[in-house]
Amino acid sequence: MDKKTYSPILALLFCLCLTSQLKAQFTVSGQIRTRTELRDGQGTPSVRDTVPAMFTSQRTRVNFGYAGYRFKLYASLQDVRVWGQDASSINRTTNDAYDGFMVHEAWGEISLVDTGKVVKNFTLKIGRQELVYDDVRLLGNLDWLQQARRHDAALLKFEHNGWTAHLGAAYNQNAERKSNTIYNGTPTGYAASTNGMSTLYKSMQFLYLAKKLYFGNVSFLAFKDDFSKFHFAAADVDKKTPIYDRGVWSRYTIGGNAFGTAFRKLTFAASAFYQGGQYREGTALDEYLLSLSTLYAAGRKFSLGPGVDVTSGNNGSDPTKKYQRFDPLYGTPHKFWGYMDYFYVADGFGSSGLVDYYFKTKFKPKDNLTLSLDAHRFVLPTAVTNEVGTALDKALGTELDFVFNYGLTKAINIEGGYSSMFSTSTLVSTKVKNVKNADTFSSWAYLMISIKPEFILK
Repeated sequence: MDKKTYSPILALLFCLCLTSQLKAQFTVSGQIRTRTELRDGQGTPSVRDTVPAMFTSQRTRVNFGYAGYRFKLYASLQDVRVWGQDASSINRTTNDAYDGFMVHEAWGEISLVDTGKVVKNFTLKIGRQELVYDDVRLLGNLDWLQQARRHDAALLKFEHNGWTAHLGAAYNQNAERKSNTIYNGTPTGYAASTNGMSTLYKSMQFLYLAKKLYFGNVSFLAFKDDFSKFHFAAADVDKKTPIYDRGVWSRYTIGGNAFGTAFRKLTFAASAFYQGGQYREGTALDEYLLSLSTLYAAGRKFSLGPGVDVTSGNNGSDPTKKYQRFDPLYGTPHKFWGYMDYFYVADGFGSSGLVDYYFKTKFKPKDNLTLSLDAHRFVLPTAVTNEVGTALDKALGTELDFVFNYGLTKAINIEGGYSSMFSTSTLVSTKVKNVKNADTFSSWAYLMISIKPEFILK
């Protein structure tokens, strides 16, 4: 989007702020977040003798919110860059492909009933917005990435007496047209692609239901996303440039979560989801995800507990026509499966699925300081063979993650961490990461500083 288009938005928001006769509330907030990283095999094992990478990325955000009678407005402008990306003495050298300045959110929310008279909350939210649900496993804002994630969608929201019901829908097009609705699912910029599809949906619809119970919360999600059909030209032997066609392949995901507390000191989280429909090339889907974790409070400052995540995968020893690798949709995978992101959106790990056995510990010596140490053991759920038919060991590796989080003030937060990965020969094999002459020990360290001021004008 041309930066000139932001001027009217800013002008309107500041006018609202300065108008004293408006009996409403105007909020202005922002964020400066820098993250310095030292990567030595982050995401995938490095080739031996590779020099580690070090860089600092920065997110800059300005947020505006306005609340009036039976409506809300919100806009979030952000710029994401790497230090040194642009020359310091030139106004702008970054081309469009690397330009991180954009509208992250821009939505309006309308109350469909007078607040509290019929139901607690019944609203319609339209525009560019984040979709954040439950533990953000399948639907989240991907806040770990500096650019984060958003959707252009409409969302009908109902909340009353402990019940929550959300109905959402989106329909994407590349531009205004006179005719035709063929959609290129790989638009420019930061596309909200998924782990398995590597493309943006043409349309999506979902239903979310949740209920607060005496022990915690339970929820149900039914999500369908539709992807444009495509084919490859006869001359495109490597299938690198898809030609999009009319029609869609549809995928559906259904399942639920349960979060709660038992025996006062034991918290738990359980998830179960199934995926069916068609993969982006029309192949039938038959996939699942299962998760169970617990955390025991062994005192006021210390907690610990085990967990396991299981995602289905294709059987390399007995391949079928069905695609069985579970896709975590539009969530925040950095929160799960290890902080080194070996099984993350941007780093594929083959199609054989994953079992993650983990044990987490958390220590909070002060109210504003949290220390955590997690251990993960990654294993394949299905048998995998190499090129000559020999079965590979199912073990993928072990990861250790240490993180500290310190709140200097309410608006200033400092976070850092160090992770190490001990890879197996199966992980670097052609069936998984496919890294030749790989270093089996990898490490990653980061330091992140976030400043988030907020102002409320009445």
